[in-house]
Amino acid sequence: MSASSPPPPPTPSMPTSLIDLDVDSLSHCLAHLSLRDVSALAMTCTSLKRLSYSDTVWLRFFREHWCLEVPWSSLNTRGARDLYLARRSALLQFKFLDPVSLQVYRHTSSRSNFNHLLLHKNHIFSARGSTIEMIDLDRDDAGSEDANILFSGHRARITCMRLFPLNGVFTSCGETEGEQKFLVTSSYDHSIRLWGKKGSCLRCMRGHNGPVLSLSDKLLGDDTCKVLASGGEDGTVRLWSLSSSGKQRQQSLKATLYGHEKPVELMLVAGHKTSLLVTISRDAKVRVWDTTTSSSARSSCCVGMTTLRGAPVNMKCHETLLYVAAGSSVTAVDLRTMQKVMTAAVHQPKLYSFDIVPSKSLLCTGGDGRAMLWDIRRNQEAWNPDPVAELDGHCGQVTLLHMDPYKVVTGGPHDEYVNVWESDTGVHANSLFCCNDEKEVPKFGCDTMAVDGLRIVTATICDNATILRYRDFTYATNPVAKPENDPPSKFWFSLSGDYSDDNNS
Repeated sequence: MSASSPPPPPTPSMPTSLIDLDVDSLSHCLAHLSLRDVSALAMTCTSLKRLSYSDTVWLRFFREHWCLEVPWSSLNTRGARDLYLARRSALLQFKFLDPVSLQVYRHTSSRSNFNHLLLHKNHIFSARGSTIEMIDLDRDDAGSEDANILFSGHRARITCMRLFPLNGVFTSCGETEGEQKFLVTSSYDHSIRLWGKKGSCLRCMRGHNGPVLSLSDKLLGDDTCKVLASGGEDGTVRLWSLSSSGKQRQQSLKATLYGHEKPVELMLVAGHKTSLLVTISRDAKVRVWDTTTSSSARSSCCVGMTTLRGAPVNMKCHETLLYVAAGSSVTAVDLRTMQKVMTAAVHQPKLYSFDIVPSKSLLCTGGDGRAMLWDIRRNQEAWNPDPVAELDGHCGQVTLLHMDPYKVVTGGPHDEYVNVWESDTGVHANSLFCCNDEKEVPKFGCDTMAVDGLRIVTATICDNATILRYRDFTYATNPVAKPENDPPSKFWFSLSGDYSDDNNS
């Protein structure tokens, strides 16, 4: 009898991929993903993109993010994803009347205006004269004088205020590393101070032979040696090591850079190379410094220079291009060659403010009574560029200007309101009152403001009182009324109400 033949080897099974799952299984998986994960999944292939864009997925995001429901009648004309993105854009453009708000009111006998304002996570930092006040928005009594923290130490007006990441800095001072930031200020008292989160002064650095006017927008150096740059009325640029501690603190002045003949008004770190520092002095002379080559106390490491016209107002850097607002124009300079490559904007007779969104090739300038919106691409070949929109309606100089991909916010010392505009079109979106009561006529407009995504804070003086107004539009639901031929949006309703499709059809 012959031996039985061995069984055939098992057929290897093909591995199962994500796209092999049925629609119900994939939908169940997507219910556990974040918005960022769903967006990334949509970029992998056509079938997953179609599923990631489905109404089921985006209706869930509506409920989770805003506790809102979309009426089915709206879904007949626009998908849930489009409605979600439209609402998000409207919130980021402050197109609502009911933001969460906080008003901080202080009686004062001083006419000293607010100098600077910073908004970071749950904290507001305001500088007025020589004093800084920190408001913790998480506290139930936020805004009361007893709840706030005062940073006292400067003996003259604060000229600049920055927040920098704590990573690799002051670990020996009891501060905690991570996502936290520490505050740095400069002053007319010739000093730079570094502050702890409880208002204590961690370090006071002196070296300038006069008022310190400017601080770099970012820290230079690597994780092992963080360096802060400062510019003074003495015309020098000074580099300070923030890694030294204990007995080494007296050696925190790393280098002094000479070359400017006038006070150093502004400085920033180059976009394409973080070791390059760009500075501009009061006579509109721009210098670029390679901070890695500076070691001696009187070293000069200038690797490029150019001269512009007019008093410097502001400057921004995007990759290798430096945009400088000075006099009545915004000029683009190639930092690799120091050649002027374009006049991006001309705002006669004088500029007072400037900001830019390089990702959208848009910039905005503030002048007297109005701001102007410019498209950089349209002006590349033009010697006399034209704005794409004029943002009218201001009283006096537009000295305050914020711009991001969604909105432009403008204001000034003679305006009771700050105005909000769509960044793409220049269409007016909202006006926010800065004083205490709209029935009162304030003697001053807005001193300063800070904008962070869905939030804004303004500071002003009205009738012997300082007023700081904070607004958060994250969960706003009452939209600004549109013109009569363009009715208000009805895309969202609160889940807390008695919503049904029948009642809202």
